[in-house]
Amino acid sequence: MENRQNFPFVPFFYFFCLLGFVFIQAEAAVKKYQFDVMRNVSRLCHAKPIVTVNGMFPGPTIYVREGDRVLVNVTNSAQYNMSIHWHGLKQYRNGWADGPAYITQCPIKTGNSYVYDFNVTGQRGTLWWHAHIFWLRATVYGAIVIMPKQGTPFPFPQPEREENILLGEWWNKDVEALVKQGNKLGLPPNMSDAHTINGKPGPLFPCSDKHTFAMEVEQRKTYLLRIINAALNDELFFAIAGHNLTVVEVDAVYTKPFTTQAILIAPGQTTNILVQASQVPSRYFMAARPFMDAPLSIDNKTATAILQYKGIPNTVLPILPQLPAPNDTNFALSYNAKLRSLNSPQFPANVPLKVDRHLFYTIGLGINPCPTCPNGTQLTASLNNITFVMPQIGLLQAHYFNIKGVFRTDFPDRPPTPFNYTGAPLTANLGTKLGTRLSKVAFNSTVELVLQDTNLLSVESHPIHLHGYNFFVVGTGVGNFDPSKDPAKFNLVDPPERNTVGVPTGGWTAIRFRADNPGVWFMHCHLELHISWGLKTAFVVENGKGPDQSVLPPPKDLPPC
Repeated sequence: MENRQNFPFVPFFYFFCLLGFVFIQAEAAVKKYQFDVMRNVSRLCHAKPIVTVNGMFPGPTIYVREGDRVLVNVTNSAQYNMSIHWHGLKQYRNGWADGPAYITQCPIKTGNSYVYDFNVTGQRGTLWWHAHIFWLRATVYGAIVIMPKQGTPFPFPQPEREENILLGEWWNKDVEALVKQGNKLGLPPNMSDAHTINGKPGPLFPCSDKHTFAMEVEQRKTYLLRIINAALNDELFFAIAGHNLTVVEVDAVYTKPFTTQAILIAPGQTTNILVQASQVPSRYFMAARPFMDAPLSIDNKTATAILQYKGIPNTVLPILPQLPAPNDTNFALSYNAKLRSLNSPQFPANVPLKVDRHLFYTIGLGINPCPTCPNGTQLTASLNNITFVMPQIGLLQAHYFNIKGVFRTDFPDRPPTPFNYTGAPLTANLGTKLGTRLSKVAFNSTVELVLQDTNLLSVESHPIHLHGYNFFVVGTGVGNFDPSKDPAKFNLVDPPERNTVGVPTGGWTAIRFRADNPGVWFMHCHLELHISWGLKTAFVVENGKGPDQSVLPPPKDLPPC
């Protein structure tokens, strides 16, 4: 009798175990992707070979849920070395999956593969991936969509549908060939020939109509647009004719919602907006065009796509939006001032209030000797007057295995010679020092970094990206940073939390972060021109004392140098 009484319990016990297993599996799935890097021919107005992932331009979207583990096997069949960066993913203790060539890994050589293996922890929203070697990210990029944990709603109205909007740049000629030519001359390569929305420039570009992205909407329904600026060198305005945009997230961090007629988005940044299809049913242009408030030439062409109400024929001519003027500094400053972290009990803004380490980095252009260049000089860029020299092996390997002579940890905390950073243009003594110099940071220490633009040759806006971390943008201003007055105006309550921040033209930005992710983490300007000129450095964040506070061992298939 005893056995018979206990018998029904066994299946129920296993049933509940199974339920628990299924629940855990649903909570933390393993998502696997195959990325084949290949060279194929694009016919976007000009037939030319381009490097793509899986033959797609833009590349495939990675869909994951917060808490998932992701395995991406990248097989390189192109003639260039390759590495992929998962832009904005924190990669806790796992720099081996971060991707920048010669910083956390050596590149994947032609004919070889590497599995990027990482967890998506404590992040949800829109990020993106891109090549992180040479200028190959011109065509090698795609979206990362991280859904909240099962059962966790968005902190804004649930949209009817969502759409990824990737803003890019297009060159009619081979980008790598143009870059090589520019380097030989010591000058910038030719600017892009078009901007694109989801790989297509739109009907304003002299091309056939098939090169236009269109999105169908139904009246009175709300849509979520996940906007990514994958352009190489241009900050962009984006707007939709006749429709307000409600900003709800930047760089995969929820914001206090605010409504605007246009957004400003720098290379490397992402912005999620809600759009309500509240207008008279018709066809409306989405448009993207550069913002540039410095005396520099840019590709100022407008990329367009179409927001099309259901049932409206393609013969109806779309309406163009009113974008801010290309040099509208006031719009740029006021737009960025509206960005605030949501800072709710569920999604708090944990701003460091006490600072252990104060850093002050100047951003500058320069001119160095170049014996092989026609005029004997080449344009360059620097942080604290140091132009970064790329190593021949990954910095993370050198750090982890204690390989000497690869880098130094004496990057200065402030510029060697203070000057009037944003006064009249400085055109003399423009040489920079060269070196692979990093800054060592104690584990779990709090860092405040003030990034100061300078008028060396010219002022310019610089989108600065930090790998391995988010940071809080606690302050920004025009002119020279004043350490005695400006900190009093810092927002330490709900500042925007980002991974890429635009330092304003002739101005400064102050960021704070807690260095709780050990490893070697790249920091650089996300204008491809400037990163190739040396506007970059890295932080060596030391291991902590706890068992889960040190860099993980490297994977067995890490590409050899």
